[in-house]
Amino acid sequence: MSDAEHKYWYNMKTGAVEQGYESASADRVGPFDTHVEAEHALETLRENSAKWAEDDAADDR
Repeated sequence: MSDAEHKYWYNMKTGAVEQGYESASADRVGPFDTHVEAEHALETLRENSAKWAEDDAADDR
């Protein structure tokens, strides 16, 4: 088993946290080191997206 198979993933289709490759790759985001990190995947994605948008705006100045 690879290291990623022991990590946690957030399934965007079902909203469930999974360990390993339970669902299709198109439906999941991750990997995350812990179940709790995967539970907060959507928050993390929003925070990262906002940060990247700020970085892009700063680059355009």
